[in-house]
Amino acid sequence: MLFPFFSLGQLEITTPPRYIRTIVFSDSNGPQSLPIIRLGDQIQLSFDVLNNEESDYFYRITHHNADWSKSNLSINEYLNGFDDIRISTYQNSLSTLQLYSHYTLTLPNNRTSFTKSGNYILSIYNDDNQLLFSRPFVIFQAEVKVSIAVKRSRELENINEKQIVQYSIVNPKGWQNPDQTISTSIFQNRNLDNAILGVKHQYVLGNELQYRYNDATSFWGGNEYFYFENKDIRVANNAVEFIDLQEVYHSYLYTDFPRYNQTYTYNPDINGQFLTTIFNARNPNIEADYSWVHFSLLGANNIGDSTIHIYGGFNDFLVNDETQMTYNASRGVFDCAIYLKQGFYNYKYVVQNPDGYIDTSAISGDFYQTENNYTVLVYYRKLGGRYDAIIGFGEVSSEGISN
Repeated sequence: MLFPFFSLGQLEITTPPRYIRTIVFSDSNGPQSLPIIRLGDQIQLSFDVLNNEESDYFYRITHHNADWSKSNLSINEYLNGFDDIRISTYQNSLSTLQLYSHYTLTLPNNRTSFTKSGNYILSIYNDDNQLLFSRPFVIFQAEVKVSIAVKRSRELENINEKQIVQYSIVNPKGWQNPDQTISTSIFQNRNLDNAILGVKHQYVLGNELQYRYNDATSFWGGNEYFYFENKDIRVANNAVEFIDLQEVYHSYLYTDFPRYNQTYTYNPDINGQFLTTIFNARNPNIEADYSWVHFSLLGANNIGDSTIHIYGGFNDFLVNDETQMTYNASRGVFDCAIYLKQGFYNYKYVVQNPDGYIDTSAISGDFYQTENNYTVLVYYRKLGGRYDAIIGFGEVSSEGISN
């Protein structure tokens, strides 16, 4: 059977310049790599600018189809008001070694609001009309009910490593032409890198569409993330081995080890995200300082021409020169230092092959017991329609995974 799934090749992510740090995109549940809100609710974007200039930054919003290609709607069809507007809310850092300006944008606001559900991309430009970075988000309307279950793989080969997402969608008003009008997408931990898009239903039972795939909607389980916290930047704690104060702070983490060949151990995480935190502060957004965080990994020598990277929501799960580790022969480890704001961080080590493929399991391993969060979005395009609306949203943890 052929499955009409498609990839995220339409979505291009721009790596921000080095002076833009700590990009946080939040919905009502906190920081997310893919914020999802009901039409009418709010999202918030914030970021720090470390170039000691109170520059002007502008936002633009584009509407996208289910495959993240740009939709055919004009701006005035999905927005009330305007975009290409300057971000006017910012504060300068307070009592920090690293000076920065903290910018905040809340949407919708009194100049920009949304009229349609769907996939969106928020892009930030400077006053030279240069794109600095962009972030995706989703707006839905709850017209149908989504029920989700997470199960172990049915394949003996991967029974200890994979998780299957099965779900159903109920429309109280009944379905008309669901084969042509309805598609769904599944996300693991709100991460677009491993999304399964364009999933069609298998069965129709009255008002219910059923999705009972095995392999086609399965995900590698992965492993729980490593973490560290340096909310008190002057003290070594919570995976920080020692601190060194130079022109700025340096936080050295304990050396990590590969876990692909170890027994699974439950360790609660926040699925790759991060939070800005600081000990005994009234406003962490402007009182938190920056530190060079030093990562090290022992026992990962058999990677050939591939490269090892630090991977997490701190930079929207991008791999680049900044996240690449190098082999330190004097210590016998791979190491890397990344400039990060004080907080609580999840991270893991991934391998990028010479062809660009990112293997998230080579070092951490895959375990069916891993706690992952799964999201299902229901897209509707009416016959002859020009865009994909989102009429349903469901989310579940795999913590209660069944056979």
